[in-house]
Amino acid sequence: MSSPDRGMKVVLFCGGQGMRLREFSDRIPKPMVPIGPRPIIWHLMKYYAHYGHKDFILCLGYKGDVIKEYFLNYKEWLSNDFVIREGGRDLEMMRTDIDDWQITFVDTGLNANIGERLVAVRDHVGDDEVFLANYSDGLTDLHLPDLIERFHHTGATATFMCTTPSQTFHVVSLDSDDRVLSLREASEVGIWVNAGYFVLSRDVFDYIETGEELVLEPFERLAAEGRLTALRHDGFWTGMDTFKDLRKLDDLYAAGAAPWMNWTGTGADRAARQT
Repeated sequence: MSSPDRGMKVVLFCGGQGMRLREFSDRIPKPMVPIGPRPIIWHLMKYYAHYGHKDFILCLGYKGDVIKEYFLNYKEWLSNDFVIREGGRDLEMMRTDIDDWQITFVDTGLNANIGERLVAVRDHVGDDEVFLANYSDGLTDLHLPDLIERFHHTGATATFMCTTPSQTFHVVSLDSDDRVLSLREASEVGIWVNAGYFVLSRDVFDYIETGEELVLEPFERLAAEGRLTALRHDGFWTGMDTFKDLRKLDDLYAAGAAPWMNWTGTGADRAARQT
């Protein structure tokens, strides 16, 4: 069971290969692709920790050893201020990142899908009635308590954040002869996509059969029973699927304008305090 001072458990799916980021994926798993000096998984964990959820379960797969080694040899000085004395022999950290985090590393298979990875860590979720989960490849300025409140308010078994796609593309309408009738930006036609931020009841395991992908058959069963809900988020979200996405996130970080870094007073949290 989660320790009260670490909030809810957070299951992070970080075993995929990230094939569309091949220049990185040949060397490191997708969650280890860096944004600034830290990998995207660190940014995501900092996001959850900001809201008090510091008990992480990492579902490892492709190059899981890279993630293990990163945290086993964690370099606090990369993202924190410090003082050195005696020519560097005495190092005093002025603050730290992960001292109060608990991280469980679980090998969930090289080719497992999300549903299989979730089932593989069921024992680590334990008797917790509610837990959080994430695809580990997208960042947002969502005020996380709003998503958790939606879950409890609706009495759902699963709730996820949905958003409009950040990529620029157009929806094409055709007639029977394949003549183009119109082209409209996706945001104009009300498309909402699953952004990979979940709140789940432990009952979700009862809906997953062997080999099933979480958001396909299990979510279809939940939807049929009215036990699947979503929260629409109109703010910032970017999934890191391509180099264009990575460049966008890296540029925002470099400019000091990263909306997801709520622990620095940016994004939705700051806006909420100003209203």
